[in-house]
Amino acid sequence: MKQAFFFVLLSLLVFSCKEEVVSYSPTPYVLKEPSHFPKMDIPADNPMTKEGVKLGRHLFYEERLSGDNTMSCASCHAPNLSFSDGEVTSTGIDGIAGNRNSMALVNLGYQHFFFWDGRSKTLEEQILEPVPNPIEMHESWTNAVLKLKDDVKYNAMFFEAFGTYEYDSTHVAKAVAQFIRTMISGNAEYDILYKVENGIALSDAETVRYNAITNQELEGYELFKSLNGADCIHCHSGPMAQIEGLRNNGLDATFTDLGRAEVTGDANDEGKFKVPTLRNIALTAPYMHDGRFATLEEVIDHYSTGIQQSPTLDPMIEFAFQGGVQLDEYEKNAVLAFLHCLTDSSFITNPAFSDPE
Repeated sequence: MKQAFFFVLLSLLVFSCKEEVVSYSPTPYVLKEPSHFPKMDIPADNPMTKEGVKLGRHLFYEERLSGDNTMSCASCHAPNLSFSDGEVTSTGIDGIAGNRNSMALVNLGYQHFFFWDGRSKTLEEQILEPVPNPIEMHESWTNAVLKLKDDVKYNAMFFEAFGTYEYDSTHVAKAVAQFIRTMISGNAEYDILYKVENGIALSDAETVRYNAITNQELEGYELFKSLNGADCIHCHSGPMAQIEGLRNNGLDATFTDLGRAEVTGDANDEGKFKVPTLRNIALTAPYMHDGRFATLEEVIDHYSTGIQQSPTLDPMIEFAFQGGVQLDEYEKNAVLAFLHCLTDSSFITNPAFSDPE
């Protein structure tokens, strides 16, 4: 009897210690893309799955990816700030400030190069950089992954997403990329104006919102588009409210940060930086690659009277010879009012983008 009882007890202990059985049967994730957006290009080697997006969301908020377990991706990319951080430049775990402003994470799945200098060609490649960067999260990928593997929850989620327990940094990057590709913003008043201008039918709710747009906002939109007005349309157009390019927008006559030229070594790229989206721009202060402008009013003043001449200045800044477009106060206020039409409150409050914990 004692022997039989021993074997029963041993069996109970074995089964109670056994990890939860998980399976690899990934479910395709269908992106909810706005009707006026282009179709997102998804890499063939990183298809979207519900399991991958779920894992990526957890990893985006995971502080164990940093050297002292205090910093996550979300530390510099907060939802209420359209996934920017509100700082001139971000500070890493060792108290060292970076030299560039934290870019907002919005509609990145539609873009084809990343960072202010465009050095990464894929979202997955971009995600690999902050963890080992000594002025950011300052952790080796080897240590970061080992910390994840100490967590039964992560082992299960990685297997569900990728069918392996032997995951590494590439799997982390793929999962986070999948999550970031779901972060689509396309429900601002700007989208309603875009639809009307392009003959796209509005829903009843959108019609109500369109009718609530003020005359000042409409005047600002016209100035925004006008080549003889604010002349913003060269760099900020279409459903993304940006072009895919790197431009010198007249911030400096000489450069302390060479921008794209630091990557290419080409003097013709000096002072050129990625054109950012204007989506949710009212939420992402301070502005420019170095966070030099604290307010949108300062940004508008720069393009109105502050353009600096240099050999690589974007030739599309047509009024550079006079310092800018020379807007008066009425026009500046109208443009400012319109820029608030690019705010998508449903994006920053979307529970699917929040911390899962």
